[in-house]
Amino acid sequence: MAKKYYAVRIGRDGAGVYDTWEECRAQVHGVAGAVYKSFPAREEAEAFVSGGEAAGSDNNGRGGGEWAKAYVDGSFDKSTGDFSCGAVLFLDGEEVTFSRRFTDPELSSMHNVAGEIMGALTVIRYCLEHHIKALEIHHDYEGVGRWADGSWKANKPGTKSYAAECRAAMEHMKLRFVKVKGHSGDKYNDMADSLAREALGL
Repeated sequence: MAKKYYAVRIGRDGAGVYDTWEECRAQVHGVAGAVYKSFPAREEAEAFVSGGEAAGSDNNGRGGGEWAKAYVDGSFDKSTGDFSCGAVLFLDGEEVTFSRRFTDPELSSMHNVAGEIMGALTVIRYCLEHHIKALEIHHDYEGVGRWADGSWKANKPGTKSYAAECRAAMEHMKLRFVKVKGHSGDKYNDMADSLAREALGL
């Protein structure tokens, strides 16, 4: 297996280059807005940390062309009724992560699904704020895409507001959804799940 260097531009202890994923993970998981990327050469990793974009860097299966690419998931804490979202967004060659907890009695009845739709909304809002014109969202609960495109009727207040916000977003950006199988070894789906659980301390 080829050696990789993990460059953290924004992390828990600031910027740095790490030799292992475990060291990198400690710096970025649970850190809102963390920016990190892996490279085959230390020089490229150091260039990224200093603000440059190294040529020939490893994209780790990220979205290409005009489309930003995100993976989202949700979690639920039965003891508190709180739920959370985790998301990994690949944007302009960078990796941005989100790990957020929510308290909303109305939405909490949907358990981890509430977290997953909040994960989708979190990355949609972020991309709108940064004037991104196209976003592809990978999710493991089918309704995340179905409610957004109108193929499932939204009946609950939470799903109605989610569908409405997705439709409004589509007036400003291209938006598409890709269903993936949960807990199937998909690296970034698993990472989104981990970020969601970390937000709840699970």
